[in-house]
Amino acid sequence: MTDTGYLRYVALGDSQTEGLGDGDEARGWRGWADRLAEQLARDSPGLLYANLAVRGRLAGQVHAEQLAPALALKPDLATVVAGLNDVLRPRFDPDEVAGHLEAMFAALTAQGARVATVTFPDIGRIAPLARPLAPRVLAFNARLREAARRHGVIVADSEPHAAVTDPRLWSADRLHASPRGHALIAAAVAHALALPGSDDGWTRPLPAAAAPTGLRAVGAELRWAGTFLGPWLLRRVRGRSSGDGRQAKRPLLLPVAE
Repeated sequence: MTDTGYLRYVALGDSQTEGLGDGDEARGWRGWADRLAEQLARDSPGLLYANLAVRGRLAGQVHAEQLAPALALKPDLATVVAGLNDVLRPRFDPDEVAGHLEAMFAALTAQGARVATVTFPDIGRIAPLARPLAPRVLAFNARLREAARRHGVIVADSEPHAAVTDPRLWSADRLHASPRGHALIAAAVAHALALPGSDDGWTRPLPAAAAPTGLRAVGAELRWAGTFLGPWLLRRVRGRSSGDGRQAKRPLLLPVAE
């Protein structure tokens, strides 16, 4: 980092950091990390940016596959966001998952990078069928905050803010942010980093909108389960991942183009 801003930003993570929900396979995925890089580049025109995230990756896989390449790029800013895929698995150990993130925090900060991460919202408020997973999210977030505190990592703490569970911020699968949601995550991280022009506007609720009730609400849940939950469970049973065979979309440090 220089007096005029950051020089090298590297993003590590899974599908959220890759940008799913913000774009498509034909045009490419944008996502919150790309949006954050664009904001950084406005104050640091020479910024170089790499995104090592791959959809479907568990925290241990992010650690094993992305940390070494990230260190080789010598970032002065890194974001590490992973763990939600672990929360969704039948066997979930919050200490083990947070341990993988802490190892990445330790290695990146030891090399001199400023590191930021994000806590997860209560996914039960986004997808009612996922309400039993809420204690897992809370347990993981608590350990994530502790690990971040030990290594001086910046935390964009989304969990306390009900605004982040507004359905309009989430794509149809309810697992990935919508374009509006990715913009909010980028704003949250920018605010946590105290970037010029950032503020706490991301914590404020969107204007009220009518929500489905009664049979419409039940129908929406059934359609979601059939369209997204069912196929996701089938992949788990078959031992497959949405990220099988995929590589990072931006493995090298390149100039940011808005």
